[in-house]
Amino acid sequence: MGEKVLILGSGSREHSFAREMNKSPNVDKVWCGPGNAGTAQLEKGENVKLDLDQFGQIIKFVHDKNITLTVVGPEQPLVDGIADTYEMGASMKHIFGPNKSAALLEGSKKFAKETMTEFGIPTAAYESFDNPEEAKDYLKDLYDSGLEAVVKADGLAAGKGVIVLNNLEHGYQTIDLIMVNKKFGSAGDLIVVEEKLIGEEASVIALCDGKTIKQLVSTQDHKPAFDGDKGPNTGGMGAYGPAPVILGMEEQIYKTILAPLVEGLNSIGITYKGIIYAGLIKTADGIKVLEFNVRGGDPEMPPITMLTDFDWYEACMACATGKLDEVEIKHKDGAACCVVMASEGYPNEYDRGKLITGLESVTDPNTFVFHAGTKLDEAGNLVTSGGRVLGVTHYGKDIAEAQKGAYDAVEKIKFVDKETGKKSQYFRTDIAAKAINR
Repeated sequence: MGEKVLILGSGSREHSFAREMNKSPNVDKVWCGPGNAGTAQLEKGENVKLDLDQFGQIIKFVHDKNITLTVVGPEQPLVDGIADTYEMGASMKHIFGPNKSAALLEGSKKFAKETMTEFGIPTAAYESFDNPEEAKDYLKDLYDSGLEAVVKADGLAAGKGVIVLNNLEHGYQTIDLIMVNKKFGSAGDLIVVEEKLIGEEASVIALCDGKTIKQLVSTQDHKPAFDGDKGPNTGGMGAYGPAPVILGMEEQIYKTILAPLVEGLNSIGITYKGIIYAGLIKTADGIKVLEFNVRGGDPEMPPITMLTDFDWYEACMACATGKLDEVEIKHKDGAACCVVMASEGYPNEYDRGKLITGLESVTDPNTFVFHAGTKLDEAGNLVTSGGRVLGVTHYGKDIAEAQKGAYDAVEKIKFVDKETGKKSQYFRTDIAAKAINR
C-alpha cells in the first residue's frame, strides 16, 4: 500500500512539491492544505481546508488520514514550531522541515547574522538595534566611511522586510518606517543594519538530515517587480537554474557555508533537518551569504524540481529520518526557467477573480504551469486569487532554450476581466537575461 503525503501551503512551491509526490511510485495520495487549483488537478491530489496556524487541527488530520509525511512549504509554521509539535504529538508521523530552534535562521535576522559570525561563515558587517536613533547613528557612520547599507526587519515580513537603501536620508526614513511606523508590525521591533555587498546574487538550496547535506541546482531569483531589476521588491517574479555566476563552485559553497552552518548548529544543540536556502552574492572578495531561509524558494522550486531526477518522497523522508546519505540526488542536464505571471498592480493593490484563459494551448511536454494564486469560482472557472498567479516553467537544453519555451507559453495565457474583457496579467520580460547576456 502506498504512502499518503500532506503538503502545507498554497503557492507554486507547494505545487512543485505536490507534483513531485504525485509522480512518486511510493505515494498513493497527496493532500494539499489549503493548496490551489493546480494541486487539486493532480492525479493523486486533493485539497483540504487547513489553517496553517492551527497545529492541533493539522495533527488530527494527519492521524485521521494516516499520513506518513508532511512537507511544510511556507516559513511561518516552521518558525512557529510545527515540527516540534509533530515530535510531541504525532508519533511515527514524519515532517519535512526544521524545528523551531533551527527555523530561527529565517525567523530572526539577528540570530542568522550571529550564527554566521560565530561559525565563520562569510557575510556582511552588521549591527542590530532596538532603538531607532542608535540605528541611525550607526547608519551615518557607515555612509561617512564611504559604504552603502541595507536595513532588515528582524522578523518575518512576507519576504519584503529587506530594504536596500538609496542614500542616507532614505535610510533614516526606512528606519522610521520599520521601527516607528511599524510597517512590518512586531517583525520590525528590532532591525539589522548591514553593509551593502556589491556583486551578482544567486541561491543554493540544499537538503539536510542533520548531518548529511546534498545540494540541488543553483538558481537566480528576480525580486524587483519590473524589467532591469527596477521597482519595488516582490516575492519573486521568476527564476532560472542553474545559475552561471556560481556554477562549478558547489564544493566551495559546501565547505565554507553549508557544512560550517550545520556543524556549528549541531555544536550548540540544534539539529537541522529539511531545506537550507542560502541566498548568496559573489563579490570581489568571494562568495558571501546575504540570508538563510528554512524552506524552498518560490519561484525557485519550479525550475529546481523540473531539473531533479530522483524520488522526492524518498529524499524528504530520508531528511526527516536521518538517512539522506542513503539517497542518490541526481539532476538532469540542461536548464529550466520560470516566469511568474502576476495580477496587474502587484505587489501593490490588485484585483482578484480574473478569468485565466489559454492554459489548454500550452501543450509542449517540456513546459509546466505551476499554480500559485488560483482557485475555481462558483461556476467552476479557473480564476486569479492572489498577486503571483502562475509560474510558467520550461525545461530546455540550455538557459536560452528554457527562457524561450517559458515565454512562448506565457504569451498564450491571459487573465481576463469577466465583465469588460480587459486583460490584466503582468510579467517581467527579462527573466534569465543576465545568464544569456553574460
